[in-house]
This record gives sequence, C-alpha cells and structure tokens, in this order.
Amino acid sequence: MKPREGKRSRAAARELGRKAAAAATPQARVAVTFRHVEPTDAIKVYGERKLAHVAKYLRRACEIHLILTVDKYRQHGEVTVKSGRFAVTAQEETKDLYSVIDLLAAKVERQLKRHVEKTQARKVRSRSTGELLSAAEWIEDPSKPERV
Repeated sequence: MKPREGKRSRAAARELGRKAAAAATPQARVAVTFRHVEPTDAIKVYGERKLAHVAKYLRRACEIHLILTVDKYRQHGEVTVKSGRFAVTAQEETKDLYSVIDLLAAKVERQLKRHVEKTQARKVRSRSTGELLSAAEWIEDPSKPERV
C-alpha cells in the first residue's frame, strides 16, 4: 500500500511547481519612453507591471517598448513587443494615460494569444506515408502480425 501524502507535502509540491513555472517563463525587458510629458515613476511602474505579463505567451525573452505621448488633451500610446524575429505592435488613444496602458496591454495580449493558437494549430502532426500504408494493409488483412 502506498503511503498517503499529507496536506503539507502536497502544498510544498505545488509551491515547487509554481516556482519552476515562474523560472521557465521568459523575462521581459520593458522600456518606457515619454514624449511631451513629464516622466513619473507611477506611470512607468504601472506600464512595466501591466506589460510584463505579456511574456508568458512567448517562449523566448522579449523586449517591450512603450511610448507615451501627450498632445493637448489627447493621450497616445504605442507599444512594440519583439521576440526573436517576431514583432507585434499596437496603438491606442484616450484621455487618460492609465487607460491607454490598459488598452495597449489587452490589445497586445489578444494578438499574442491569436498567434500562439495559430502556431499550435499548424503543428498538428499528420501521419507519414508509411504509417498510412501500414494502417491500410492492417485494415485489409488484420490476421497478419503488424510490422514494426
């Protein structure tokens, strides 16, 4: 009979799994550029925190460049995510810089999700010609032993 695990050992195993997953997540370097606006630490930290989550959709380390611009009453933002040869860009414009950052993060996340889904759908493996022929032979005469 197998010894039962207690709550503490399961919790410790879960914690180890979380740490391993966090270590496997690629790092994101976030650069924030301000144009025609005073750079504040609050906005910079907010942008870095919101856009750092985007890296979980990518396998490689990525560079994220956030550009925030103010023209009179228009708050404009642009973000570029580069990972290897892959690049995603997004632009937004509202009346508040915080909402610009939120909208940009959502838009880039949507684009990356769609890209990941496309690449996973492309990787569906089809059977080789040899596998198809051996399956067809087996269907015709199931009494024969299967060749390896």
